Amino acid sequence: MKLWRKISRGVAISTLICAIPAGVVRAEVPYFQHSVVSGFLPPMESRLPKNPLVVTPGKDQVIGQYGGKLKTLVGSPSDVKLMFVNGYARLVGYTEDFEIKPDILASLDVTDGRTFVMKLRQGHKWSDGHPFTSEDFRYWWEDIANNPKLFPAGPPAELLVNGELPKVEFPDPLTVIYSWSVPNPNFLANLASAAPLLIYRPSHYLKTHHIDYIDRSKLSPKQKIKLKSWAANHNRLDNLYKFDNPELPTLQPWRNTTPAPANRFVGKRNPYFHRVDPNGQQLPYIDELIYTVSEGKLIPAKAASGDTDLQARGLRLQDATFLKENETRSNYKVLLWETARGSHFTLYPNLNSQDPTWRKLMRDVRFRRALSLAINREEINDILFFGLAVEGNNAVQKQSPFYTEDLRTKWATFDIDKANSLLDEMGLTTRNNDGTRMMPNGEPLVIVIETAGEETEQSDILELINESWEQIGIEVFTKPSQRAVFRNRIFSGETVMSVWSGFEDGLPTAQSSPADRAPTSQTSYQWPKWGQYFETKGKSGEPVDLPEAQQLFDLYKRWLVTTDDDEKAEIWREMLNIHVDQQFTIGVIGAILQPIVVSNKLRNVPREGIYNWDPGAQFGIYHPDLFWFED
Repeated sequence: MKLWRKISRGVAISTLICAIPAGVVRAEVPYFQHSVVSGFLPPMESRLPKNPLVVTPGKDQVIGQYGGKLKTLVGSPSDVKLMFVNGYARLVGYTEDFEIKPDILASLDVTDGRTFVMKLRQGHKWSDGHPFTSEDFRYWWEDIANNPKLFPAGPPAELLVNGELPKVEFPDPLTVIYSWSVPNPNFLANLASAAPLLIYRPSHYLKTHHIDYIDRSKLSPKQKIKLKSWAANHNRLDNLYKFDNPELPTLQPWRNTTPAPANRFVGKRNPYFHRVDPNGQQLPYIDELIYTVSEGKLIPAKAASGDTDLQARGLRLQDATFLKENETRSNYKVLLWETARGSHFTLYPNLNSQDPTWRKLMRDVRFRRALSLAINREEINDILFFGLAVEGNNAVQKQSPFYTEDLRTKWATFDIDKANSLLDEMGLTTRNNDGTRMMPNGEPLVIVIETAGEETEQSDILELINESWEQIGIEVFTKPSQRAVFRNRIFSGETVMSVWSGFEDGLPTAQSSPADRAPTSQTSYQWPKWGQYFETKGKSGEPVDLPEAQQLFDLYKRWLVTTDDDEKAEIWREMLNIHVDQQFTIGVIGAILQPIVVSNKLRNVPREGIYNWDPGAQFGIYHPDLFWFED
């Protein structure tokens, strides 16, 4: 699997534009014909950029036709952001081969891996028809990212290289330049992410809510009072990624038209979207997306009843047989795509737990190793995954050049005797009448494992883990909660242990960023406060105070500055080995196949694919704007 390769000196990356046949007259999108005739919208030629991105259908894809409403089910109202994720319009984006190419950008010129000259498309417009120019980048950089009221910690930590922020220039309406004194190998990958670094905003819309652009002389006394909370209001409206503000213009293929909260969200096609097919037809083909919120455990049954046209969210490998049985009745097919995470199911000991007793236990590597050794992964695989999963650590999959058997199996084989020996060595030898070990504070060793409450599969795995952990004198109590509550408890240190999927990029190369293997983000649930400290430049969280974690951070900093591929690869190997030896996260099973339910009327969904968050954006790299309905 190829990821972004080394950025060489003076490389110009331009979009591959397939020539539109001479004499082709672009027919108006039927969905917009009435609006064009009535004068509400300009004709297609005036809505498209001068040089639109021509997207060539890939494997299993053909030229499509306009029309239709695509129905899908989501687990919560916050999943409306998947319109943004799967729409996958990015300044630069991954191809199906996981190479990075310009998308929203017309071209990109990279010098020495440290200077990035970005050219915009002439005539490109936001979804409300307002020009998309370098002013939208300037506004974000000067008026948002560097405004202490909106970004108290300063610009995003992703833009820091050795503590240095970029020099940002806007020489003309179609040019934006980001530069550092040293290479920034993460910059393009951050821009191409499923949840990308968004370095632009619709300035024409947000300026009306920014104190620096509001004419106070025209405000009433009541409005002046409200102006005191302008920053909170601005942040509430500025939700390009969350996608829950229908008034906020977008560059995605569909624009959300439903305000939150809601249980049904409608995405309507963006009349100014910048892509066309080789015949000059403006994309997307599909007119509307319908996202209906459903209880997670009901999604497989609803999918089997034909209530969805494209569904992966909420489906598990265990559902595949049931879904296959209903293919003919409900007129769909079931595809099985590969996944690429380091691990499908992972335990996260919280090394930043507020409780001093638990913090000491979780930071003892013998405790983490014992927990891993006491998991019967083979049993979990056989019972829940038909023996089709790969048992082992949260590391890398076999397709990665860094894969070794040791990375998969170290401290991850089932060895109750060794686990008990490690716990005894720690001094946890006293047990109560139930056989449960006692902690130093005199309480039974009962680990509360918190989940987001979205997957019954997690409860099933935890039940099996509880059975094997009882053999080492440890009990498990599972605590589900809503995702937002779940994450906030982790970030604040209230959790002892949590469950989530493993590292998103389980197929890294030397050029892939190892940032998530170091304490650089609070969303790393094993060390959220160390991640906060990095992201806020020391203004919140806690500094790293564990030598092995600091070693990971130092290795990551070395990876950032070196331009030698062999050294980058060696850094990766060292970081991976530290992780499996220290068991900072405890992987259980991986390489799970993801069921995809696809209506028989829906075309251009590849029969084979990789279903991954980042890189991949779920369906994003396969261009959902090319999906279409037959008849």
